[in-house]
Amino acid sequence: MNMGKIRYTTFSECGVRRENEDYSKVVANPDEGRYLFVVCDGMGGHAMGEVASYVVCTTICNCWQQASFDDGVENVLKSAFKEASDALDAKADVLNHVGMGTTMVLAAICGNQVVIAHAGDSRCYLLRPGEGVIHQTKDHVNHSIFGDFIDKSFFSYQRESAKVDICQFELRQGDRLFLCTDGVYQYLDPSILADRLMDDKTPEEIADVIQFLCERSSQDNYTGIVVNNG
Repeated sequence: MNMGKIRYTTFSECGVRRENEDYSKVVANPDEGRYLFVVCDGMGGHAMGEVASYVVCTTICNCWQQASFDDGVENVLKSAFKEASDALDAKADVLNHVGMGTTMVLAAICGNQVVIAHAGDSRCYLLRPGEGVIHQTKDHVNHSIFGDFIDKSFFSYQRESAKVDICQFELRQGDRLFLCTDGVYQYLDPSILADRLMDDKTPEEIADVIQFLCERSSQDNYTGIVVNNG
């Protein structure tokens, strides 16, 4: 396997907002060659977005930590997504049946493979030296005359909307992953973001630069995870 050492860092800031409805978590098992990186963004305009993002993110991570992986990574994730929907509904039950939702994007590394999954408009970028961005998740956003709205997400009592797109790639030496909420990419020039992500720097140095740019221009919470293979 053409694998390097996995290095990563995270950031999550309120920005100009009063509360941070983003939530992210990392589960690292380097001895087994497995890593899970998850970013969720509680949906604006709905109650308790910060609760939804926390519940979905932590449930997925807990399922990953308890899994046997006998049936493969994708099946582990699909089971985790179902449990996340169950947990979100259960939480809504005790909060007077509140309608709350969150986006979700994750990257699951197992050996020399990475599985990328998402629902909503939080993104994952896979970048490769000499090639730049070789994969970018497609935002689940419906554009209409009435405005833009997210058409796939984890939302209480709406399991039909939790349709998660899943894809898999071979992870190569030098590859870099970047997971983020829309508070990052919506306010940064795409070419500048891609260039900074490909800088020959540590994940921490790259994250510092992106946070600096977000601090200057973002009008939302901004959260990201920078992952480097090698």
